[in-house]
Amino acid sequence: MPESLPESQPEPGSGRKRAALILNPVKPTEEDIRGIVAELSAQEGWDEPLVLETTEDDPGHGQAQEALKAGVDVVIAAGGDGTVRCVAEELAGTTTALGLLPLGTGNLLARNLDIDVDDPRSAVEAALTGTERQVDVVYVNVDRAQDAHVFLVMAGLGFDASIMADTRDDLKDKVGWLAYVDAGIRNLQGKPSKVKITLDGGKRMTRRLRSVMGGNCGKIMGGLEIFPGAKIDDGLLDIMTVAPSGAFGWFAVLGKLVARGKGKDPSLEYFQCKEAEVEVDTPLEIQLDGDALGKGRHMAFRVEPNSLKLRMPYGKKDPAILTNPEP
Repeated sequence: MPESLPESQPEPGSGRKRAALILNPVKPTEEDIRGIVAELSAQEGWDEPLVLETTEDDPGHGQAQEALKAGVDVVIAAGGDGTVRCVAEELAGTTTALGLLPLGTGNLLARNLDIDVDDPRSAVEAALTGTERQVDVVYVNVDRAQDAHVFLVMAGLGFDASIMADTRDDLKDKVGWLAYVDAGIRNLQGKPSKVKITLDGGKRMTRRLRSVMGGNCGKIMGGLEIFPGAKIDDGLLDIMTVAPSGAFGWFAVLGKLVARGKGKDPSLEYFQCKEAEVEVDTPLEIQLDGDALGKGRHMAFRVEPNSLKLRMPYGKKDPAILTNPEP
């Protein structure tokens, strides 16, 4: 009689699908996440899911590699945007799909893709049986490091990154995304920095700015579209520069954001490219999808088109996010 297989491994040749759940255990939730994924997997005739928890030392990379080695059909990232980013970094360029189970504060990618941030069962259903789309991934090298990071929503240098670095975790647990507003108000005051920007190897631009951001898709909390027209599958990176003038300059920035970038006010400018370099003389805070990376002076962006399989709900998608909104 052949030896029985370990309980965590599906039977070879069974043809049954299997999901991996990569769970950030520190994210507060009253739901039985493991139970929901196991229950819905069984309902769909899938094998028992492979469950892996992130740790402080490994926020998702090693777990995603383990899931790939196990040959699962979809990897469900259960956590915030940081967990999603780490898992996506390993899945990009593979044939394994990424599903989202949003448990964080921002959950920006989930919001952009119409994944319900308040209904775990709905999110898991989309991860297991939703439509599958190929989306872009943006690679970023910080301070000319050999190894690149990825982001799926947005990254930045300056004011926006200072907000992420200065947001209080205890306040996020109490008031959610309003904690970012608190950090933003505390960081409004500040001097602009001399920034050099090169797009697609062209002529270098020099600006005095508070922030430079790159966007792969455009929405943040409250549905505000800060990168108008940015699409996650168009092969393009959207660049936004922020340069408020004077004490009331932030009102002009906000006004142009609400107007979706329309108008000639130079406080907010937009560009599109496939590659970009951003350099400052004095180190500034850097963030990727809400993760503060510390201070740096140089960021090199590169879009890898359609390099990640992503599961999302069936139904009409926001045309501001996808080039072809139908599933």
